Amino acid sequence: MASLPLTHATRAVPRRYVLIGLLAALVVSSLVAALAASYWLLLVARLLTALAQALFWAVMGPVAVGLFAPEARGRVVGALSVAGSLALVLGVPAGTWLGQQSDWQVPLAVLAGLGLISLVTIAGLLPTSRPEEEPAAYGTSPDSRWFGTVLAAGTLSATGAFAGYTYIVKFLGDVSGFPPNTVNVLFVTFGVACLTGVSITGAFLGRFPRAALTTAVATQAVGMLGLYAAGTHPTVAVVFLMLMGGALGPVFMTTQNEMLRCAPGRTDIALAANSGAYNAGIAAGAALGGLVLPLVDVRGTFLAGGLVTVAACAVLVGGLLLPRRIA
Repeated sequence: MASLPLTHATRAVPRRYVLIGLLAALVVSSLVAALAASYWLLLVARLLTALAQALFWAVMGPVAVGLFAPEARGRVVGALSVAGSLALVLGVPAGTWLGQQSDWQVPLAVLAGLGLISLVTIAGLLPTSRPEEEPAAYGTSPDSRWFGTVLAAGTLSATGAFAGYTYIVKFLGDVSGFPPNTVNVLFVTFGVACLTGVSITGAFLGRFPRAALTTAVATQAVGMLGLYAAGTHPTVAVVFLMLMGGALGPVFMTTQNEMLRCAPGRTDIALAANSGAYNAGIAAGAALGGLVLPLVDVRGTFLAGGLVTVAACAVLVGGLLLPRRIA
């Protein structure tokens, strides 16, 4: 939620300096967290990391795609998303394993070292220019109506996804009957499906951006409603779980790509707005699931989430039928 105000506050600062500052904040906060002698110091350090991350993705997108020709921007967004997904799929288990083999402070120290390498690379190689003069500072096809449509659909999609995903452990245990040790394996499968979905979608993002977004949201709806309808069958549940996982990453990736295309103003502001809307959807989804769970059962959270995702599909289809509005 801090993405938009932070991006607006730094809108006039050259992006090279902003990225250097953000990476420096990551290095310092990670080192402080590793050396923290009290809970409150650790909390402050992690909050600093969270704020830096909130601004990083809003700034990094336009900077990265601006280094390439417009026709390659879809592939660049895909590559960024694959890298982000790999960080989650591989980085979290690697950090957990490293902490188990040593102390919990060691992964934080390693993170600080990786951040320092990135900082030196950005400082040495990225050119300095005024933010409004960068190649990807503005959308390639400004459309305020489609911009609003994508924001609304992305928020609804996140709400739908996390209405169910928040309670996925309970669902897989109580409904599908998987033992706890198998649920851990299914989480890895979910992550691999997410990475696969991002990789496949990235290949089509440049040529069919709107179709890629609509397909990702529709696939999420099918996965969630399939889990509700047939989640009591373990094998079928795994299939629909992978469909849901294969859509979750691409939904956010495709909305980010659309921000770079249809932003009616600066793309960094549009990306920050999209990130904030998506995070608001995550919070709303968890709240929706929490309201549904006591009224029915955990299957009902996936029905509610699937129906909200269907509403996101309807918003997108409606937006596709409306004429473009440049404003």
